[in-house]
Amino acid sequence: MKALLLAGGKGTRLRPLTNKLPKPMVPIMGKPLIERVITKLKEAGVTEVVLSTCYKSNYIKNYLDNGSKLGIKIDYVSEDIPLGTGGAIKNSEKFFDDTFIVLNSDIVNNISYRELVRYHKKKKASVSIAMTKVKDPSQYGVIEFDKNNYINAFKEKPKEGETDSKWINAGVYVFEPDVFKEIPKNKVVSVEKDVYPLLLKKHYKMAAYKYNDYWIDIGTLKKYIQAHIDILHSSCEKFIKNNNISDIKNIIFKSKNVKIHPNAKIIGPVFIGNNSIIDSNAQIGPYTVIGNNCLIDQMSTISRSILWDRIKINENVNITNSVIGSDCIIDKYCNLLNTAYVSKDYDNNLLAI
Repeated sequence: MKALLLAGGKGTRLRPLTNKLPKPMVPIMGKPLIERVITKLKEAGVTEVVLSTCYKSNYIKNYLDNGSKLGIKIDYVSEDIPLGTGGAIKNSEKFFDDTFIVLNSDIVNNISYRELVRYHKKKKASVSIAMTKVKDPSQYGVIEFDKNNYINAFKEKPKEGETDSKWINAGVYVFEPDVFKEIPKNKVVSVEKDVYPLLLKKHYKMAAYKYNDYWIDIGTLKKYIQAHIDILHSSCEKFIKNNNISDIKNIIFKSKNVKIHPNAKIIGPVFIGNNSIIDSNAQIGPYTVIGNNCLIDQMSTISRSILWDRIKINENVNITNSVIGSDCIIDKYCNLLNTAYVSKDYDNNLLAI
């Protein structure tokens, strides 16, 4: 089984975090999201991944290379200019001659790719689309389908009363290669707005796969923080079940060589990466992720925030509901609330969430 990963977006809503880093390389719990996605695909039986890249693709290629360190084959298709989701799929045509998975690169989910592919084949569809249910579908592409779960309409950002469906496109698909012939070459094409409506018009079978478990796109800073909170909470539930612990405030996930001063206060759930140091009278947590090789100086407080790698937080700093990019130094007595902060070699290095 092969998979196509759409990884060419600029991640504009995640700026300044993506000013110099492509969105798929943004870390989730200390590892690039794209690595986590590929690892999950491998666990589902995928043996080859094709990455469609555009924006700052060298970061992705330098990190993943040919995929050998992840035990999977990786090929690349790069665009000089963005051609949209449909154009990116068309560009990858030479790699696929059988059923394949397509997914966006900015989604954290628990979808079983094996189950989705089995469902797709059972429905004998040309395309199957994983859907997730939301309370307010007005900001999404909504999918309408019949009693047999075959798609019969798409509604883009519908106004109240325009649809009864609350099921939206979850950004995970299964394709048959016959769909390639319906996508024009070397043109900007949206698979959601152009290709799918065309396939319906031409009576291709399109199956709707209902997915009711965890799903979030990390396309905004607010959702990026929320994804970490959700992962920490989920990890706590598993930890409590396996270790007979009732209070999540006592749960600290630590990596190697972490040093925490006896007078520091840690309020779980918290994740602390390799070689990080928490100094005296610092307070960390709850719902905080600290990356590798970070130093949190005395009297500083960090809560509901994500710190990347190699960060120094000087004394008496307060950070709440914020993201700090790698290699930052935060001056003492600084207060950061609802912000994303990156090192000074970036432009516009402070942005409200």
